[in-house]
Amino acid sequence: MILEYDCEEESDDARTALDGYKWKMAMWDLDQSLRSTTKYGASILDKSKEATPEEMDIADKIRDAIREILNEYNLNLE
Repeated sequence: MILEYDCEEESDDARTALDGYKWKMAMWDLDQSLRSTTKYGASILDKSKEATPEEMDIADKIRDAIREILNEYNLNLE
């Protein structure tokens, strides 16, 4: 695939296109951090502590929201 950008103004578009994989990996890392809270009970803010029931509920809801947003853009983490 060849991406061509003709002018300086399009450099942000080029960087966005090239950084797509980094965005995916960042979202994957965020999802996995939230998963460790919902699955293993690790606190979101301090992995050495146990998550509260509220943290676990919020982490689950955020994971659902992330997947819903990605789905709207026809994207997935897998």
